[in-house]
Amino acid sequence: MSPAISLTLSWNFFPFLILVLCSTTESLSTKHSHFREAPQFYNSPTCPSLRINNISNIEINNINGSTKLICSVNAVHVAMTLDAAYLRGSMAAILSVLQHSSCPENVVFHFVTLATTDGLNVTIAKSFPYLQFRVYTFDDYAVLGLISTSIRAALDCPLNYARNYLAELLPTCVQKVIYLDSDIILVDDIAKLLETPLGDEAVVAAPEYCNANFSFYFTPTFWSNPSLSLTFAGRKACYFNTGVMVIDLQRWRDGDHTRKIVEWMELQKRMRIYELGSLPPFLLVFAGYIAPVDHRWNQHGLGGDNYRGLCRDLHPGPVSLLHWSGKGKPWVRLDSNRPCPLDALWAPYDLLQAPDLLES
Repeated sequence: MSPAISLTLSWNFFPFLILVLCSTTESLSTKHSHFREAPQFYNSPTCPSLRINNISNIEINNINGSTKLICSVNAVHVAMTLDAAYLRGSMAAILSVLQHSSCPENVVFHFVTLATTDGLNVTIAKSFPYLQFRVYTFDDYAVLGLISTSIRAALDCPLNYARNYLAELLPTCVQKVIYLDSDIILVDDIAKLLETPLGDEAVVAAPEYCNANFSFYFTPTFWSNPSLSLTFAGRKACYFNTGVMVIDLQRWRDGDHTRKIVEWMELQKRMRIYELGSLPPFLLVFAGYIAPVDHRWNQHGLGGDNYRGLCRDLHPGPVSLLHWSGKGKPWVRLDSNRPCPLDALWAPYDLLQAPDLLES
């Protein structure tokens, strides 16, 4: 076989390999998993109502036998991806959001899944029978041809790129949404995060870290090419964490930002300009233009680095959100009896049913 033919076969095989690796991880992680029902949380007397008399011109959602309004201006919209590999983390994150919300009945969840994970919505409904949520199927083939290998195989799974398409997936009446990763726990009212000011032009608000080495996120090929490195000219470009974002979906749609992200991903396939999965395209489009989110909403890095997953402490300052970004996840470390000290803060939100209780 000639080198040219071998290269072609390897290139065509790569999208299939991504699906196999992601699917294998999912099937191994949740086999025989059962989750208990979470307690129900109720609005405080001062919460605005989601229900209005005239529903002729608004979109409604019928789930679990009751009508929930998706387009109410008083709703707090939260978007998350939902897959089997991180389902345990997602369940804990949902519980933490509801438990600490002053108006939990006003929180509407938007879950993005792959077609191969249809049953996950049933699991969510069983543990949260009162939850207001909608599930959207993400076409993984929309991004499979755009994904290039990164430093961790988990970063290459198609759902990591679903956040790029929220403006297209969610109803047009949803104008602002909070995007959250599945490895987070909130200990504060999520409505406060939604109130983060975006100013007159910002599309995204996110925790910003200007002390990080921004050049690290792109390859020498990128920085040595003037037409590419000038992308950040005149921008105070800083690293920001895409695992916690407030997104103005209407501004996103108006600015056609999905197309801009896709164009950078297409360029990456032609000449490798970054190494870290879905993050760099966000930096290329938004770095220097985002509204900052207070760092209390992203006590990040609790999963350690991307190679070893070492234990880390909290950063100085107040805490509203704990984020186990990095390789180590609290549920994995707890199950292996090798937890980090801060994993004890995640454990109270774990809804996984203990095996001994299932047998009784």
